[in-house]
Amino acid sequence: MSTFDANALECLAAIVEEGGFERAAARLSITQSAVSQRLRSLEVQVGTVLIVRSRPLRPTSAGRLMLKHALQMRLLRADLERDLKELTPAALHDSRDAERVSIAINADSIATWALPALGQLVRQGLGLEIITDDQDFTIEWLREGQVLGCVTTVRQALRSCRLVPLGAMRYVAVAQAAYAAEHCPQGLSPQNFRSLPFIAFNRKDDLQSDFVGRALSLKQPVLSQLYVPSSQGQVRACLEGWGVSVVPELQVREQLQTGHLVDIAPGRALQVELYWHCWNLESAVLDALTDALTSAAARALH
Repeated sequence: MSTFDANALECLAAIVEEGGFERAAARLSITQSAVSQRLRSLEVQVGTVLIVRSRPLRPTSAGRLMLKHALQMRLLRADLERDLKELTPAALHDSRDAERVSIAINADSIATWALPALGQLVRQGLGLEIITDDQDFTIEWLREGQVLGCVTTVRQALRSCRLVPLGAMRYVAVAQAAYAAEHCPQGLSPQNFRSLPFIAFNRKDDLQSDFVGRALSLKQPVLSQLYVPSSQGQVRACLEGWGVSVVPELQVREQLQTGHLVDIAPGRALQVELYWHCWNLESAVLDALTDALTSAAARALH
């Protein structure tokens, strides 16, 4: 098997991650011409095109395989750096940049339990990039080889990956107290749900309709929706009286206790099962990420 140039592999990863040649060049501190030359040399060695020069740029099937290989090499370097730091921490701590590893986590987990879980690893020097997406779609980043692991609702392990159940995130429907008193004083019902604006994360977010359907025993309810692409922003919009939102109970526990928000469907909650998927490789970094996330999830989730 051919040995691929590490700089060319990292160049391919930078083009995909940064979304273009110019930004990849800035990240790697080289010229845009050098980026093109490295990619071209890699394509010649592989024998096929690796990047479709479109808007936006996207990797070909071969490009995705090479991207996964590039991230595996990055993970090996991160493992080596971690081991060497334990042996000679003073000599290596400032001598080189930490290898960056990428994982995908849904926005609600980032807003609640996931960041505290990863804090110790970051403080130890782990170069971490978190990519956020809807919990049903984070798995696509892993399938495409662009991340090492992901938190997702998908319960079927991908090929060459391992899966660890994390627990269930409990979602509740909330609104500002004054808004609820005016628009749904008796709570969420089959008579009023159509007139309530529901604040969703984005158009991928089906939690709002799932919650209403299950809570009211309706099939595919059609909602009036507003979109705020931020977990914290959804809560803030509720506090501003924009409407109703289905959000993690973990995130609004304090506001519910103080009365700034109210549960408009008391006794009804949506349990969303979460899973950690990662490459099935022997890696101290992957093991540390897995341990950190599963331990925090065990404390925070149902």
